[in-house]
Amino acid sequence: MALNFANNNSLSAITSLPASISGGGMTLISTQTASSSSTISFTSGIDSTYDEYVFKFYDIHPSSNTVNFQINASTDGGSNYNATKTTTYFLAYHTESDSGSALQYYANRDLAQSTSAQQIVTIGNANDDSASGTLTLYNPSSTTFVKHFISRQQAPTGEATQNCKDTYVAGYFNTTSAINAVQFSMSSGNIDSGVIKLYGIS
Repeated sequence: MALNFANNNSLSAITSLPASISGGGMTLISTQTASSSSTISFTSGIDSTYDEYVFKFYDIHPSSNTVNFQINASTDGGSNYNATKTTTYFLAYHTESDSGSALQYYANRDLAQSTSAQQIVTIGNANDDSASGTLTLYNPSSTTFVKHFISRQQAPTGEATQNCKDTYVAGYFNTTSAINAVQFSMSSGNIDSGVIKLYGIS
Protein backbone atom coordinates (compact mmCIF):
# COMPACT_ATOMS: atom_id res chain seq x y z
CA MET A 1 0.00 0.00 0.00
CA ALA A 2 1.42 3.37 -1.01
CA LEU A 3 1.77 6.11 1.58
CA ASN A 4 0.82 9.67 0.67
CA PHE A 5 2.62 12.62 2.26
CA ALA A 6 1.69 16.29 2.20
CA ASN A 7 4.29 18.50 0.57
CA ASN A 8 3.21 21.55 2.59
CA ASN A 9 2.27 20.88 6.22
CA SER A 10 1.39 24.46 7.21
CA LEU A 11 -2.15 25.33 8.30
CA SER A 12 -2.23 28.20 5.83
CA ALA A 13 -2.02 25.66 3.00
CA ILE A 14 -5.37 24.11 3.98
CA THR A 15 -8.07 25.51 1.70
CA SER A 16 -10.94 23.13 2.55
CA LEU A 17 -11.86 20.26 4.85
CA PRO A 18 -13.02 16.82 3.76
CA ALA A 19 -16.80 16.51 3.65
CA SER A 20 -16.72 14.08 6.59
CA ILE A 21 -15.20 16.75 8.90
CA SER A 22 -17.48 19.40 10.36
CA GLY A 23 -16.04 22.92 10.43
CA GLY A 24 -17.72 23.97 13.69
CA GLY A 25 -16.54 26.96 15.68
CA MET A 26 -17.78 30.33 16.89
CA THR A 27 -19.63 32.81 14.72
CA LEU A 28 -19.70 36.43 15.85
CA ILE A 29 -23.32 37.63 15.70
CA SER A 30 -23.10 41.11 17.21
CA THR A 31 -21.00 43.45 19.35
CA GLN A 32 -22.23 46.16 21.69
CA THR A 33 -20.12 48.79 23.42
CA ALA A 34 -21.34 50.42 26.63
CA SER A 35 -21.06 54.17 27.13
CA SER A 36 -22.86 55.24 30.31
CA SER A 37 -25.55 52.73 29.33
CA SER A 38 -28.40 51.90 31.70
CA THR A 39 -28.81 48.56 29.91
CA ILE A 40 -27.29 46.58 27.05
CA SER A 41 -29.93 44.51 25.26
CA PHE A 42 -29.56 41.84 22.58
CA THR A 43 -32.93 41.72 20.82
CA SER A 44 -31.88 39.97 17.61
CA GLY A 45 -29.66 37.06 16.68
CA ILE A 46 -30.88 34.71 19.43
CA ASP A 47 -32.99 32.20 17.53
CA SER A 48 -32.99 28.62 16.27
CA THR A 49 -29.86 29.08 14.13
CA TYR A 50 -27.62 27.74 16.92
CA ASP A 51 -28.15 25.42 19.88
CA GLU A 52 -25.60 27.33 21.96
CA TYR A 53 -24.92 31.05 22.36
CA VAL A 54 -21.97 32.60 24.18
CA PHE A 55 -21.71 36.15 25.51
CA LYS A 56 -18.15 37.38 26.09
CA PHE A 57 -17.56 40.37 28.37
CA TYR A 58 -14.51 42.62 28.05
CA ASP A 59 -13.62 45.15 30.77
CA ILE A 60 -17.14 45.84 32.03
CA HIS A 61 -16.82 48.95 34.21
CA PRO A 62 -19.67 50.35 36.38
CA SER A 63 -20.40 53.97 37.21
CA SER A 64 -21.08 53.05 40.88
CA ASN A 65 -18.82 51.19 43.28
CA THR A 66 -19.34 47.59 44.43
CA VAL A 67 -22.40 46.93 42.29
CA ASN A 68 -23.64 43.78 40.60
CA PHE A 69 -23.52 43.14 36.88
CA GLN A 70 -26.70 41.20 36.10
CA ILE A 71 -28.74 39.43 33.43
CA ASN A 72 -32.40 39.01 32.60
CA ALA A 73 -34.14 37.48 29.60
CA SER A 74 -37.25 37.88 27.49
CA THR A 75 -39.67 35.63 25.62
CA ASP A 76 -41.33 38.50 23.74
CA GLY A 77 -38.43 40.05 21.85
CA GLY A 78 -37.47 42.44 24.62
CA SER A 79 -40.82 44.00 25.48
CA ASN A 80 -40.44 42.52 28.97
CA TYR A 81 -37.34 41.16 30.69
CA ASN A 82 -38.96 38.99 33.33
CA ALA A 83 -38.20 35.35 32.56
CA THR A 84 -38.69 33.14 35.63
CA LYS A 85 -35.40 31.66 36.78
CA THR A 86 -33.87 29.39 39.43
CA THR A 87 -30.12 29.75 39.99
CA THR A 88 -27.07 29.00 42.11
CA TYR A 89 -24.12 31.32 42.93
CA PHE A 90 -20.68 30.63 44.37
CA LEU A 91 -17.26 32.20 44.19
CA ALA A 92 -13.62 32.01 45.20
CA TYR A 93 -11.84 35.13 46.42
CA HIS A 94 -8.38 36.25 47.51
CA THR A 95 -7.51 39.67 48.93
CA GLU A 96 -4.78 41.89 47.48
CA SER A 97 -3.21 42.10 50.92
CA ASP A 98 -3.08 38.27 51.17
CA SER A 99 -5.11 38.58 54.38
CA GLY A 100 -7.93 36.29 53.38
CA SER A 101 -9.26 33.80 50.86
CA ALA A 102 -12.25 31.47 50.62
CA LEU A 103 -14.55 29.41 48.46
CA GLN A 104 -18.13 30.31 49.34
CA TYR A 105 -21.73 29.70 48.34
CA TYR A 106 -23.92 32.83 48.44
CA ALA A 107 -27.53 31.94 49.19
CA ASN A 108 -28.50 35.62 49.19
CA ARG A 109 -27.51 35.93 45.52
CA ASP A 110 -29.32 32.94 44.08
CA LEU A 111 -32.92 32.99 42.88
CA ALA A 112 -35.81 30.57 43.29
CA GLN A 113 -38.59 30.99 40.74
CA SER A 114 -37.90 34.71 40.48
CA THR A 115 -38.37 37.17 37.63
CA SER A 116 -35.70 39.50 39.07
CA ALA A 117 -32.39 40.03 37.28
CA GLN A 118 -29.71 37.49 38.21
CA GLN A 119 -26.44 38.90 39.57
CA ILE A 120 -23.41 37.40 37.83
CA VAL A 121 -20.50 39.36 39.38
CA THR A 122 -19.77 42.22 41.80
CA ILE A 123 -17.52 44.97 40.41
CA GLY A 124 -15.71 47.97 41.86
CA ASN A 125 -15.50 51.27 39.99
CA ALA A 126 -11.93 52.38 40.64
CA ASN A 127 -10.27 53.56 37.43
CA ASP A 128 -8.56 50.20 36.93
CA ASP A 129 -11.50 47.99 38.02
CA SER A 130 -13.46 45.94 35.48
CA ALA A 131 -15.01 42.51 34.96
CA SER A 132 -14.42 40.02 32.16
CA GLY A 133 -15.86 36.59 31.51
CA THR A 134 -18.38 34.51 29.62
CA LEU A 135 -22.01 33.43 29.82
CA THR A 136 -23.33 30.48 27.82
CA LEU A 137 -27.02 30.06 26.98
CA TYR A 138 -28.11 26.63 25.78
CA ASN A 139 -30.83 25.91 23.21
CA PRO A 140 -32.83 29.11 23.83
CA SER A 141 -35.32 28.37 21.05
CA SER A 142 -36.54 25.09 22.53
CA THR A 143 -40.28 24.97 23.14
CA THR A 144 -39.95 21.70 25.06
CA PHE A 145 -37.28 22.27 27.71
CA VAL A 146 -36.21 24.96 30.19
CA LYS A 147 -33.22 27.09 29.09
CA HIS A 148 -29.95 26.46 30.94
CA PHE A 149 -27.17 29.01 31.34
CA ILE A 150 -23.71 29.05 32.96
CA SER A 151 -21.65 32.14 33.77
CA ARG A 152 -18.07 32.62 34.92
CA GLN A 153 -16.77 36.12 35.65
CA GLN A 154 -13.64 37.63 37.18
CA ALA A 155 -13.49 41.07 38.82
CA PRO A 156 -12.04 43.15 41.64
CA THR A 157 -14.92 44.09 43.91
CA GLY A 158 -14.12 47.62 45.11
CA GLU A 159 -14.61 46.75 48.77
CA ALA A 160 -12.59 48.28 51.62
CA THR A 161 -10.34 45.22 51.50
CA GLN A 162 -9.90 44.95 47.74
CA ASN A 163 -10.09 41.39 46.50
CA CYS A 164 -10.17 39.30 43.35
CA LYS A 165 -13.32 37.22 42.87
CA ASP A 166 -13.83 34.33 40.47
CA THR A 167 -17.63 34.05 40.32
CA TYR A 168 -19.70 31.11 39.07
CA VAL A 169 -23.44 31.33 38.40
CA ALA A 170 -25.65 28.72 36.81
CA GLY A 171 -29.35 28.22 36.45
CA TYR A 172 -32.27 27.92 34.11
CA PHE A 173 -34.99 30.11 32.72
CA ASN A 174 -38.02 28.11 33.76
CA THR A 175 -40.07 28.48 30.62
CA THR A 176 -40.85 26.34 27.59
CA SER A 177 -41.26 29.51 25.51
CA ALA A 178 -38.27 30.49 23.40
CA ILE A 179 -35.85 32.96 24.95
CA ASN A 180 -35.25 35.51 22.18
CA ALA A 181 -33.73 38.55 23.92
CA VAL A 182 -31.21 39.06 26.73
CA GLN A 183 -30.47 42.21 28.74
CA PHE A 184 -27.50 43.17 30.93
CA SER A 185 -27.50 45.94 33.54
CA MET A 186 -26.01 47.05 36.85
CA SER A 187 -27.87 46.70 40.14
CA SER A 188 -27.31 50.45 40.59
CA GLY A 189 -26.05 53.11 38.18
CA ASN A 190 -24.92 52.59 34.60
CA ILE A 191 -22.58 50.35 32.67
CA ASP A 192 -19.95 53.04 32.27
CA SER A 193 -17.90 51.22 29.63
CA GLY A 194 -17.08 47.77 28.28
CA VAL A 195 -17.75 45.50 25.32
CA ILE A 196 -20.13 42.54 25.04
CA LYS A 197 -19.91 40.16 22.09
CA LEU A 198 -22.51 37.54 21.17
CA TYR A 199 -21.39 34.36 19.41
CA GLY A 200 -23.27 31.40 18.00
CA ILE A 201 -21.64 27.99 18.46
CA SER A 202 -21.99 25.44 15.68
